[in-house]
Amino acid sequence: MYSIFTLRRIFISCIVLVAFLSGCTRISSTDIGGGLIPAIDGVVTRDTLLDVITDSFEDTDSTRIYKGDNHVLGTITNDPLFGKTRASMFFELKPNAFPYYIPGNKDSVVVDSAVLILSYRGFYGDSTQPLRLNIFEIDKTTPLDPSRAYPANYPSAAPVNIGQSLGSSVNVDIRRLGDSVRNRYEDAKNQIRIPVRADVAKRFLKDYDSSNAYRSDSAFRTYFAGFALTADASSPANALLQVNLSDTNTKFALYYSSSSTGATQRDTSVVYFRFSTANGGDINLVTRDRSGSDAAKHLTTTSKPDSLVYVQTSPGTYVRIKIPGLQGLSNRIIHRAELITEQVPDDANLFTTETQMLPPRYLLLSRYDSATNSLRNIPNDYILGTSGANISSFGGYLTYKTVPGYDKIAAYTFDVSRYVQGIVTRKDSSFTLRLSAPSNDSLHYTAPYPSTGLTQAYYISPSGANDVGNGRVRLGGGTHSRFRMRLRIIYSRI
Repeated sequence: MYSIFTLRRIFISCIVLVAFLSGCTRISSTDIGGGLIPAIDGVVTRDTLLDVITDSFEDTDSTRIYKGDNHVLGTITNDPLFGKTRASMFFELKPNAFPYYIPGNKDSVVVDSAVLILSYRGFYGDSTQPLRLNIFEIDKTTPLDPSRAYPANYPSAAPVNIGQSLGSSVNVDIRRLGDSVRNRYEDAKNQIRIPVRADVAKRFLKDYDSSNAYRSDSAFRTYFAGFALTADASSPANALLQVNLSDTNTKFALYYSSSSTGATQRDTSVVYFRFSTANGGDINLVTRDRSGSDAAKHLTTTSKPDSLVYVQTSPGTYVRIKIPGLQGLSNRIIHRAELITEQVPDDANLFTTETQMLPPRYLLLSRYDSATNSLRNIPNDYILGTSGANISSFGGYLTYKTVPGYDKIAAYTFDVSRYVQGIVTRKDSSFTLRLSAPSNDSLHYTAPYPSTGLTQAYYISPSGANDVGNGRVRLGGGTHSRFRMRLRIIYSRI
């Protein structure tokens, strides 16, 4: 039987043991694959944070918008973090075949009206402010080249001049664009409708015929070089509309009445000109003006470590990331290594532009090869399979966190465990990394170790990344006091 003193010693020893175990074990969270990570006990399994060095740059690479992609049209005049954006569209809508004939007896044709109809796919920015759109024709001296994919962010490399106006400016209420349109010709929704003048409608219905403009595709271009749409930057508008040209909802509608026989009985009809992905020309010019913005104070052309970094969807900006502590790490078992990035909210505009100018839905973490001026995948972690890249496990898609003081902040986390393991075990190279928000882009892909080192091109499209002009985010850099970008490593010593 134990004495009272012995029981007291046992009780005190148990308390000390519990206190010791509690001090050696801490609850740790991770954003990716938490169930696969062993508990961190401070003895067998540990974790550490490595500092990163970050700075922001303007992305000077060409951004191309292909015929089937969503185009953008509009203007952002008030984004305190990233400045101004203006997007214009230039495109051809044509008959489906040449020579072309307006149905009915030409002499009996009575012109009704004409409307340019665009397929509306969404918006980015503030929907409460109306957009004022202007419609012109492209100057015949600068026709579009249908075989060319024009760069969106280099207007000087894609000269196109605006010709005469085709109609009055229209105010577009973004909140009403999803409304249904029902008449004898349409039962549709998600349309942007821009009327043209009566004399313009007459050109297409009465003046043009199979002996001149409608004789052939090349002849038509000499008579009409296409449509040019711009947004009025002097209005308080603060949004970009997303428009798809290849959708059947996009068309140039010509309304008229005629008699097929010249008799008294008349038929009211409509003909549509559409966009051709095979031989239709188009340009989507997207111009950024970051002067006076918060980002402009931090963008650099040299190495300049910063506590705030800026990522804007192309044509945009990117972040360069260096992790100097990686190359010197001793050999160990890497259970998890993840790069953690978090949004730094704009407190002054938390309930205005911060709720309208949303973060990109996808960020790409890559390494930049200066020898070939190309992006390359993160070795051993960004992996291609039969269904594409392993983004769901590698990371990059937008997630949200709740932190003290903020209900929701954007976060992007990347699993670089195998990349770090290669550095500490095989002494693989530690690269300078790049964080960007691509639209149409490509990677030079290398298969995981022990591959032969052969590379292949892997193309990134807006469907899996971002629509052009859609998204921007300010992140904490490597020295931010609260939302610090960091590399977290969970490991065991060998």
